[in-house]
Amino acid sequence: MITGIKGSSLRRAAAVAVASGALLTTSALTAAPAQAASAPSIVAAGGYVMNNSTGASLYTKAADTRRSTGSTTKIMTAKVVLAQPNLNLDAKVTIPKGASDYIVANNASSAGLIVGDKVTVRQLLYGLMLPSGCDAAYVLADKYGSGSTHTARVNSFLGKMNSAAKALNLKNTHFDSFDGIGKGSNYSTPRDLTKIASSAMKSANFRAIVKTKSYTAKTVTKTGSTRTMKAWTNTNTLLSSYSGTIGVKTGSGPEAKYCLVFAATRNGKTVIGTVLASSSVPQRGTDATKLLNYGFTK
Repeated sequence: MITGIKGSSLRRAAAVAVASGALLTTSALTAAPAQAASAPSIVAAGGYVMNNSTGASLYTKAADTRRSTGSTTKIMTAKVVLAQPNLNLDAKVTIPKGASDYIVANNASSAGLIVGDKVTVRQLLYGLMLPSGCDAAYVLADKYGSGSTHTARVNSFLGKMNSAAKALNLKNTHFDSFDGIGKGSNYSTPRDLTKIASSAMKSANFRAIVKTKSYTAKTVTKTGSTRTMKAWTNTNTLLSSYSGTIGVKTGSGPEAKYCLVFAATRNGKTVIGTVLASSSVPQRGTDATKLLNYGFTK
């Protein structure tokens, strides 16, 4: 039996202990949640990331500043081709000398297409998007533009590219080039390019192309024999370095510097984005990796 002063002291101590326990329990229940991941720092001058399903913006850095886009332009080139009515991907196109001359004159990236060979539209799209072939872009623009001359057909095709941008309600995008070798008015923004890529990715054919790491085309020569082309390797290194990557396109140039439009899916969530004007090929990959990691936390 507890009596006297000693008993009172013990009762007070017990009461304090109970009260302290209650405070600790309440504190534990109301503790602040873990701090959200902070936005990453990237070297690229511009960047944008969005949730591909909802369209919600997840990251922005100069996302609406117009910049040269380099070969990320070819995303729209492919999108326009794949949107053509009654498109036959197995239709054959003969490679004109003009395509080879264009590569030489512009010191442009090439799929190595051979003048006189017959190549399918499907193969041209792989040559466009994997090795970033400006010769493939030249041939596609010539085929799917309208007019009696190459210049007229290219201008027609560029009109289709700009109409497609307008249909997406893009205010900061304009194309004067089918491959990114601009003439002073070929530009977009990280936000706009991401929206173009998101729209293009609705095409199953486009998705199949841009997630392919390597593709070997077999063309038909002037004499009717089969030519096995050197394998085209996708310039998007994220396909090998970042788990879940599903596309989409690299770009570079003296003004554009190093660009990358990227997309990845993890646990059913697709994050898509763009970095423009990074400092090198490795750095654009690092920038994109940071943005993908951040996007998946949002």
